[in-house]
Amino acid sequence: MKKPDLLIPIAIWEFFTAFGALIAIAAISIFGFTGFLGNWDGWSYSGGRMWDFGSMPGVAIIFGLSVAIFVVFCVLVLAILSGIGILKGKEWGRVTAMVHSVISLFWFPVGTVIGVLSHI
Repeated sequence: MKKPDLLIPIAIWEFFTAFGALIAIAAISIFGFTGFLGNWDGWSYSGGRMWDFGSMPGVAIIFGLSVAIFVVFCVLVLAILSGIGILKGKEWGRVTAMVHSVISLFWFPVGTVIGVLSHI
């Protein structure tokens, strides 16, 4: 049986998305938590820290950044599993790719096009 023509481009899209998620995790970690770790001229005020660890806004921001990293990490794992499963021709790879393509529909415009093409 011949493999579908869009199999390799979809697998490449999965790995490309995984790489983008890895960059997003690094960016959230570096730029999001920098205000807590020390002085950064772009965000600090009067040489102090941006937020205090004990304050409620500081706790909320740390929680929000942690949730964002967790969600992006889940997308990273989903994309890697989808790419591997698609290349190996496994049924679970197809299912995870469909789940990932539904998530990709919201990443306008490229994710929307890839999400639609992967359901064809």
